[in-house]
Amino acid sequence: MNTVMPDSFVYVRDLIPDTLEIMAYATEHNFVGAPIDGYRAARAVLTRRAAQALEIASLAAHGDGYRLAIFDAYRPARAVRHFMRWAEDMDDTKTRAEYYPEFSDKQALISGGFIARRSSHSRGSTVDLTLVPLGSDEPIEMGTGFDRFGPLAAHGAEEITETAAANRAYLCRLMLGAGFEPYSAEWWHYTLKNEPFPDTYFDFEIV
Repeated sequence: MNTVMPDSFVYVRDLIPDTLEIMAYATEHNFVGAPIDGYRAARAVLTRRAAQALEIASLAAHGDGYRLAIFDAYRPARAVRHFMRWAEDMDDTKTRAEYYPEFSDKQALISGGFIARRSSHSRGSTVDLTLVPLGSDEPIEMGTGFDRFGPLAAHGAEEITETAAANRAYLCRLMLGAGFEPYSAEWWHYTLKNEPFPDTYFDFEIV
């Protein structure tokens, strides 16, 4: 088990100082409704290679008047286990109205690909993010909030506004240009194409 942050990982703000770190899983405002195991600090961590690629996206965003806002980056394996315990507790539905109103059974979040028993985030080169205008802390319109599980979150969703669709497409172009690839079911989720640890799932805490 990996318990100490390896030298190949960095804090994102060390490379991109103006990144807005929302870091939902270090707070109670997430689909579980409680701080998640392994998030002792609300800090975004990535492999150095992924952070350097993200810096390319950040520079491009700056040119258009935006900065990056990160919901989640590296995710300890213990956090994924926390998610699974929550998914298996059918009595805990207090966050359903905000995060998964289309699903009556939380197990459907697993079969639908929204919660995984192993997450690419634990490999250190996946990031969940959005954009905010420079000088603001308010994210631009994307059609749903972060972790709003269901068809509205997918790339190509037709039920969102033209502005939200255009903003999603713009974020996707930024990330593709920096070497990331999208996840079709979640507009916020991107993984570095040439990630350095494709088969390693880390479990050090974020401090």
